[in-house]
Amino acid sequence: MTLTDLRDGFRDDGQRQCVQAVVHSRLADDRDPQECRYLMRFFWQLCMPYQEVSLEELRLNVGRQKLDAVMGLISAIQSSHDEIDAWLAAAEEAFPVIEDRGFHLHSNG
Repeated sequence: MTLTDLRDGFRDDGQRQCVQAVVHSRLADDRDPQECRYLMRFFWQLCMPYQEVSLEELRLNVGRQKLDAVMGLISAIQSSHDEIDAWLAAAEEAFPVIEDRGFHLHSNG
């Protein structure tokens, strides 16, 4: 399976941007740089026509819980817009927003 057709599975840009926001703010944690790198490549894959990341790379570099979420998202994108909405709700419930430590360090002086 290639991931190059994911961008075509969204209802509109708004839905895609909501999904990207969840991937960025709830899955891609910079405390695990390797995992974060691959999740951010997946983030970009959601709007690119070429391959940023492969399933094999995700499997090798992303932890089980987040990989399950990513695989659920891929399945939802391939199923229906309503499934994507359901994935968004479930992901927002399952994963808290990640605090950006770098931002807080710079903003606190």
